[in-house]
Amino acid sequence: MPRARRSNTMTPVRGGCAATALAVGLLAATVSVAPAAAGALETLERERARLIEMLLDADRAAPGRLAEAESVRRRLIDLERIALRDPKTATDTRPIARRAFADYDLTFVAHASIERDMTVLDLWLDRIGVSTARVMAARVGRR
Repeated sequence: MPRARRSNTMTPVRGGCAATALAVGLLAATVSVAPAAAGALETLERERARLIEMLLDADRAAPGRLAEAESVRRRLIDLERIALRDPKTATDTRPIARRAFADYDLTFVAHASIERDMTVLDLWLDRIGVSTARVMAARVGRR
């Protein structure tokens, strides 16, 4: 005997696959609607870290690394200009803003490297206290 179909009721789904999919879909819709809260300094920090990480990455070939680093450096210069010209940045009292303006050379490393006629990596290493002499004097060992 054939079953009659009901049009107005939902049939339960075995295993909860549809319920899980619906929950994931609702979560994704909620998250995608929320605005991004990264400010100029946060974006600058993220891009600067990306550039330094790229320059220190030994797994990349030198020509490709330098070409990509030049592209990121140009973007970093633009982000530094944005952060310096942003009126909210000048009045920001959060710790990230205080640290950013306490050490100009490390925060605005692309501009500082141009002003000092050094590469970004050389300036960054110099500012954190790493020099060729210190590296050569270092001993290899376990801590």
